[in-house]
Amino acid sequence: MRLAELPLRAFLSEALVPYEQDEVTRLILDTHDLAAFAPVSHLTVGDFRNWLLGDDATPAALGKLRSGLTPEMVAAVSKLMRNQDLILVAKKCRVTTAFRNTIGLPGHLSTRLQPNHPTDNISGIAASLLDGLLYGNGDAVIGINPATDNVSQAIKLMGLMDDVIRKYDIPTQSCVLTHVTNTLEAIEQGAPVDLVFQSIGGTEATNSSFGFSLSTLQEAQDAALSLKRGTVGNNVMYFETGQGSSLSANAHHGIDQQTCEARAYAVARHFDPLLVNTVVGFIGPEYLYDGKEIIRAGLEDHFCGKLLGVPMGCDICYTNHAEADQNDMDNLLTLLGVAGCTFIMGIPGSDDIMLNYQTTSFHDALYARRSLT
Repeated sequence: MRLAELPLRAFLSEALVPYEQDEVTRLILDTHDLAAFAPVSHLTVGDFRNWLLGDDATPAALGKLRSGLTPEMVAAVSKLMRNQDLILVAKKCRVTTAFRNTIGLPGHLSTRLQPNHPTDNISGIAASLLDGLLYGNGDAVIGINPATDNVSQAIKLMGLMDDVIRKYDIPTQSCVLTHVTNTLEAIEQGAPVDLVFQSIGGTEATNSSFGFSLSTLQEAQDAALSLKRGTVGNNVMYFETGQGSSLSANAHHGIDQQTCEARAYAVARHFDPLLVNTVVGFIGPEYLYDGKEIIRAGLEDHFCGKLLGVPMGCDICYTNHAEADQNDMDNLLTLLGVAGCTFIMGIPGSDDIMLNYQTTSFHDALYARRSLT
């Protein structure tokens, strides 16, 4: 009740992480658009919830509002919402991006084809790649997590995906999910880089623990844009997030997981990404205990990202030591589909044999597309 009575404008004068200590806080406050904030500047958090659920919060109005919202405002209002509220508002948010195709159109659900292999075996990757393409997966991106994370291996995998995309004229993009500094070096060596990947967090300390700063991301974005590989757009960044990353790095400044997560979306938004997804259940039950918490977190993350203007997808997943199962993932997949989720993962049999976690399969994407159209 105290949160509901808090004025939204309080978040502009009381930084949760000190401005002088944190470049993410500086980014949030320095880029805040007061003119865009004006229509809701007089509201409390509770009033804002009511406004979002009302008829005045049209897709057009929400689009104009997004640069006037801070992550803390959005995280706060999400805490007053039941699941159906999170779904309803996210459904009204329109966020589209483009590179070789357009992502996020209403009535569309894209997928990342994730052909990981525990030894980066080219034949194994190729088999998963073919399997996914035959099921209509991979329109968001064909993205590989390398088992051996170095520059030479990244370039090898980039070349494999680029050859397939070019040979069959597939309207999609590729990405090797290696560290941003590896991708920068690959670009310097002339590799066929479509998207630059990086896992990001909501505080400077979190991102430092990941080995990068905002200036690193800016350098990488500039380098990728210089390649001019997009055909219908120039959104060249791909970010992954997940509740608990700041807490696990002891970089949360005493702030709850979900607010730290929403702050990561401010980092993402600044770099105009093609794709962002929360790997919602990947860290494990130490951070999200069971299926019910994972479902709630997925809906929160999608809502917060979309309201802030981020092209938000979700890796609907869990680790094998969590109190969750595939039925929980079916439920979250269906709820996110109703909410207008931008994209999900596509992995053979829902089982990532390299990262050792359970996620969504090629068949799951077909289910969602067939049942929700």
